[in-house]
Amino acid sequence: MRSLYAHPAVPWVTTVARLVVAGVLIVAGWLKIGTPALSVQAVQAYELLPAQVATAVGYGLPIVEIVVGVLLVVGLLTRAAGVVSALLMLAFVVGIASAWARGLRIDCGCFGGGGKLAAGQSPSYFWEILRDGGLFLLGAWIVRFAPGRLSLDSALGLVAAPAAHDGEDGGIDGEEPGMSPA
Repeated sequence: MRSLYAHPAVPWVTTVARLVVAGVLIVAGWLKIGTPALSVQAVQAYELLPAQVATAVGYGLPIVEIVVGVLLVVGLLTRAAGVVSALLMLAFVVGIASAWARGLRIDCGCFGGGGKLAAGQSPSYFWEILRDGGLFLLGAWIVRFAPGRLSLDSALGLVAAPAAHDGEDGGIDGEEPGMSPA
């Protein structure tokens, strides 16, 4: 029985997952980085973190999002960037679910806006959780099947280049998938 590693589409699926997650992170970070006070305000709107921590997260989050997004686009440190992106998405899901459960009426602040809803606007927590949950799953896929095609990790020899049919288990010359020969 052929494992998922051996399927020729897996590296391409990973590449698409990298680009989707990267695009979301870069856009989200870019829309917040020019207005750091609104980013801080959005983090504070969740009422989860002490003021100083919320301020640090509000200033740092757009930078982290952009850096991780760029790493995913170029496929550099892909597995680590996938871990960070998955953890970010998980934190966003938890934060949004917490706001919903506590009856807060806020905008997620994911793409700027400071966390405040416009007049007459209702929160869209369900769709935000669904979106970020899907992005979490893509991040987990990236971690599992990194680096995908067209990655600097492979070009620089940091990981073995993905091959379509390297063996029954998908490893290189009988090695476990993701392991390099000694």
